[in-house]
Amino acid sequence: MTEADAPEQTPEQAALFARVRRMMLIAGLTTALAVAAVLVAIGYRLFRAEGSVPAAAETTAMLPKGARIVSTATAGDRLVVTVDNGGATEILTFDAKTLKPAGRLKFANEP
Repeated sequence: MTEADAPEQTPEQAALFARVRRMMLIAGLTTALAVAAVLVAIGYRLFRAEGSVPAAAETTAMLPKGARIVSTATAGDRLVVTVDNGGATEILTFDAKTLKPAGRLKFANEP
């Protein structure tokens, strides 16, 4: 059994093989850099998030005697409650995540 002898490379072939190796190295490094950038972006978004499921907030808001809730709505990250307080209308806003009061708007008639 004799081994098949590969013919010697010509200088042009050696230069071509070196050029192909260099191009493959550049392509491999570019691909590795792109994959690393995607993994960094995913990791950044995961660790920067404030939490996927916020803890349930529970609170009791006291209304004045005789007041009643007319309507509720959401506006962005706010909970809006409209209250009728003895003929006067009030709009109460709360943070939707924590249910902490964010503002109060009272309406009154001009004298």
